[in-house]
Amino acid sequence: MSAQQQLLDILQYKIQHDKLVLPTLPDIALKVRQRSGDSDVSLLDMADVIAQDPALAARMIKVSNSAFMGRSIKVSTLNQAVTRIGLSQIRNIAIAMALEQVFLSKHKQVQQQLDTLWHNSIQVASTAVACLSHYNRHEARSGLNKDVLTLIALVHNIGALPIVAEAEREQELLGDPRFLQHLAQSLSADVSVRILQAWGFGEEFHQTALTWRKIQPQRPGPGYTDFIRLAVIARDGYADKALQKKLLQHYVTLQLVPQEDFMQHPDIQAVYQDVRAIFS
Repeated sequence: MSAQQQLLDILQYKIQHDKLVLPTLPDIALKVRQRSGDSDVSLLDMADVIAQDPALAARMIKVSNSAFMGRSIKVSTLNQAVTRIGLSQIRNIAIAMALEQVFLSKHKQVQQQLDTLWHNSIQVASTAVACLSHYNRHEARSGLNKDVLTLIALVHNIGALPIVAEAEREQELLGDPRFLQHLAQSLSADVSVRILQAWGFGEEFHQTALTWRKIQPQRPGPGYTDFIRLAVIARDGYADKALQKKLLQHYVTLQLVPQEDFMQHPDIQAVYQDVRAIFS
């Protein structure tokens, strides 16, 4: 039996028998989620929680000063940043900013794979949010929010993370990094849902994790998963190119994006660059 087949068998067994070690949310993300659920929480309370993690605090100030928030006057303190972002968005944005802490490994080859997963997630988030921003300009009552989509995009393939991390425990079987990446993609959907359930994320997160690989529009829609699919299309990520093109044409007809080469549209490109800059 080849090393690749051995690794595949090990991963499939652990997934089927719930023996795969799932990642946990960073402590600061858990604190933010818990505190934001309190009915009497204030903006100052949230600032106090976020201040416990200096790196997160710095990122929240960066977010508040970005075009993502649609403001031009700069803020310099965490309290100002939290006030600008607001209670309705602070939970999703804070958790999104903290997620990078999950993508860590002591093994060099595995860390390279986790870096790729994280950067891919940022790419998807940046593209999806840019497309949603365009759509919301003419569909103000879409009910779809940038902060929710950002978080959905960052975790849409989160199940790939423990699969890659599990390979760290089978170092003699690691082999070709491309095979490890293939395994992570092919086995991740159900694992993603298990993680999102454990993290307390809602049904819309679960459905995106399960269905974003399907080359078909969301029903009813449009919904968050459609914008994840647009991000995949932007990277020419679907194997069936004919179906990919048909789906893209459907999205253009619905005016989710203005044209088939939508990443060349100046408004979409501007928001895309801004969201990427938040995570740099």
